[in-house]
Amino acid sequence: MAQPGGVSRKHERSLLQKCVFAALHLICVLLSIWLLLGGGWVRVGAWFGLELTLADPQRGLLLLACTLLYFARHLLTLFYLLARKVAFPEVFGLGAFIAFFEIGFLLLGSGAFRQAAVPFSVLDGVALAMVVGGSFLNSWSELQRKWWKRDPAHHGQCYTGGLFASAMHINYFGDTVLFTGWALLTHNLAALAVPAFMAVSFVVFHIPALDAYLSRRYGPQFDAYAARTHKFIPFVY
Repeated sequence: MAQPGGVSRKHERSLLQKCVFAALHLICVLLSIWLLLGGGWVRVGAWFGLELTLADPQRGLLLLACTLLYFARHLLTLFYLLARKVAFPEVFGLGAFIAFFEIGFLLLGSGAFRQAAVPFSVLDGVALAMVVGGSFLNSWSELQRKWWKRDPAHHGQCYTGGLFASAMHINYFGDTVLFTGWALLTHNLAALAVPAFMAVSFVVFHIPALDAYLSRRYGPQFDAYAARTHKFIPFVY
């Protein structure tokens, strides 16, 4: 039988897989630091006989901070929040996706493909607020659910409180907000393809599959929750 949303919902520690996933992400973070602060982008150009520079290193530092924030949240998710099984195909697939957008965002925003720095503006303040706010929505909602489920009195019950009272998949919405802000910080329209892809993936693929699984698991309790609660965006959808 196909797994809901393309992942296993079976509870399992999967410690080896999680450690490999964390190591792959750490390599990506270190590579980002090398490219921005260690002269890596210039050296890559030298390997191919090109003169490559980063025209906007200050913006690059802000994007690197986003990378470090996301890495910290990823570790929290892997080793504290995530109770389900993690398989190696998921590790390598998502690991490649993380490398693609983290390094891609860094290079786009650091001016690897433009000639001059982009001055910071109100848009950057809004984008940074989206990064922080989206991170909060995702991680805090997951923490609320984790702590609630830890109570033996709640065993076998569907969590519908906290931030999940405003939207059934507020954690997915938080990630969409985070990545939209992160993409905006690059000041490159191409970067917006990443949060757009994520939003479509959540709405079309992950959410329907997860809802079907939760309906089977919790029955009328989940169905009543689904009937009264917005699915993805609070107060909207």
